Amino acid sequence: MTQHPFFRRNWKLLLNIITITALAVLIFAIRGQLEAAFKNLVHVNAWFLLLMLPMQVLNYHAQTKLYQGLFAVVGNKLSYGKMLRASVELNFVNHVFPSGGVSGISYFGVRMRGANLTGSRATVVQLMKLMLIFLSFEVLLVGGLLAMTVGNQVNNFVILLSSSITTLLVVGTLAFVGILGSRQRISATLTFLTRMINKLIHYFRPKYPETIRIAKVREVFEELHTNYKTIESRWRELKWPFFWAFTANLTEVLTIYVVYLAFGSVVNIGAVILAYAVANFAGLVSILPGGIGIYETLMTGVLVASGVPAGLSISVTVMYRVINTFIQIVPGYVLYHGALRQAPPRPQGGAEHS
Repeated sequence: MTQHPFFRRNWKLLLNIITITALAVLIFAIRGQLEAAFKNLVHVNAWFLLLMLPMQVLNYHAQTKLYQGLFAVVGNKLSYGKMLRASVELNFVNHVFPSGGVSGISYFGVRMRGANLTGSRATVVQLMKLMLIFLSFEVLLVGGLLAMTVGNQVNNFVILLSSSITTLLVVGTLAFVGILGSRQRISATLTFLTRMINKLIHYFRPKYPETIRIAKVREVFEELHTNYKTIESRWRELKWPFFWAFTANLTEVLTIYVVYLAFGSVVNIGAVILAYAVANFAGLVSILPGGIGIYETLMTGVLVASGVPAGLSISVTVMYRVINTFIQIVPGYVLYHGALRQAPPRPQGGAEHS
């Protein structure tokens, strides 16, 4: 696909403009929450609130080790510093751009390109990371359900919600494995999706019937399948990546929990785990950055249904979201734009190859 010279020359500038615009939308969307968070600051224990920082540092450490472990399985030894930077940047991209994680997968594929490391291999690693995150969360969800049982907070709503999330995780994982594990299925599935995307683009750009070339996409599919089979054949080496995926989930839940402690309340951690799961799943389909609106509403609703007072749930959720958002987007913004400045110039003709 031939690109317009203007876009080839100014793609960094355009990407910066898009990013800043998305960031402005995010800040505008949470302006009410910012005000509420500042008002609630006088009611919290600042020492407990500061615990959010080490929890998030440990979260980034877990994500970094998870990436290192997965890349090692496919034959790439990447430094801790490189993967830490990429993890921070990726969290920023996923938080600012509302695409259910698709923007993050695309960015990660481009960001990781280098010697003996293609975009397709990076994409497989990112997909495997998501699968391990989902699977390890099942362990956390079972623990949360047991905690709620001990606390006599299990009702029909909680059972239904937990069962639904577990079913979605299992079915999604099986579908993912089934598609990537078969050359025919991955080719058929992703070719179909590519054609649908091309048709949608063609509607707005009639002169371009095939914006995404099917032939090139099939090459990428083949490499995705090959890299997945490499990971599958070495599944015993996924023990530590699974541990780090679990740690990443646990530290995120504990980050929320310390905000409850800052408000002087000890609640059932099972309710926090369940609310976190529901809010994150629903946030994937939000049209606003970071799932703003849907995330807070569902997290508060599930917590209230699990026996946590409504006023406390709203205050904690807002405080957590505001502080955690800035913990993620400030360093992420700096590193993301540093990466853009260091990016090599794009090819002068044709689409970029994986």
